[in-house]
Amino acid sequence: MAPAPSTTETTTALEIRRTFNAARPRVFAAWTSADALKRWHAPENAEVQAAGVDFRIGGKWHVIMRGYDGNIHHVAGVYREIDEPRRIVLTWRWLSQHDSRESTVTVEFFERGSATEVVLTHDGLVSEQDRAGHHHGWVGCFDKLGAIFGSVKAS
Repeated sequence: MAPAPSTTETTTALEIRRTFNAARPRVFAAWTSADALKRWHAPENAEVQAAGVDFRIGGKWHVIMRGYDGNIHHVAGVYREIDEPRRIVLTWRWLSQHDSRESTVTVEFFERGSATEVVLTHDGLVSEQDRAGHHHGWVGCFDKLGAIFGSVKAS
């Protein structure tokens, strides 16, 4: 009898780097409150309608976005690690998608003179299509952060 085929599920990750013309504490702060997230935490042609942030380890966050097509998208998670002003690790799950799985977002903040480089790694994405969609969304969010702080360069 032949062995059963393996059904191992693969995951993929993405990394985005952007340097902003602002001091590290200011850029870090943009990730720590509902008011701050409302300004940038949705890609282009979308807006944050509401946000909730309990910025502490074990605290929950939730963002409601309205897309350019009028669709409402809910994303939420839990803060797993906070090392101010160096690093944030949080879980990520689309509540508006019934088949969404939890993934992990790690955001690191590096001083680059008077600027700050942000390195975002989104792990646990389930397909290349999922990775591409999140890449597009995160780049749009970083573009909005760049409009707030000024971008030095995209990478």
